[in-house]
Amino acid sequence: MRIFSQSTLKQFWEKYPQAENNLKNWYKKMKEKEYHSLLEITRDFSKSDAVGSDRIVFNIKGNDYRLVAGFNFDFQFCFIKFVGTHEEYNKIDVKTIEFNS
Repeated sequence: MRIFSQSTLKQFWEKYPQAENNLKNWYKKMKEKEYHSLLEITRDFSKSDAVGSDRIVFNIKGNDYRLVAGFNFDFQFCFIKFVGTHEEYNKIDVKTIEFNS
């Protein structure tokens, strides 16, 4: 799976260093696999929930942080839509959020 983009994660863990290892592990696991459905991903990431037909919310570091990703399985793309604290997550619409750098 190709992930867009690791720099988004890096910017986040530079601000929240305690999230770094968990985000690196998420990235490594996601990058190493080829997924064909949201169900396959949620099976691999037990602390995640599918939202709509193309997005998953991942709990990061014991649910301290949230990562929202969108997927295109035909092209094996994973798009990071949001990464933030649980408090920040509570303020977004997970179905429509788009990453703004």
